[in-house]
Amino acid sequence: MIHNANQIATYFAAYPHDEAVAGVADHLKHFWEPRMLAQIKAHVAAGGEGLHDLVRPAVERLS
Repeated sequence: MIHNANQIATYFAAYPHDEAVAGVADHLKHFWEPRMLAQIKAHVAAGGEGLHDLVRPAVERLS
């Protein structure tokens, strides 16, 4: 889960920050199943250790 989220963030890292966060959030929303979203949200809520800097704000947009 962390690895997958970080790969998505790495793809969007070249975009301007706001676009990158939106891109990560959009990808998670459209391609991750509810169980995966619940897991990443719980991981972020627990501190988000190991996540790319773009993942936390993207996940927070989904909440």
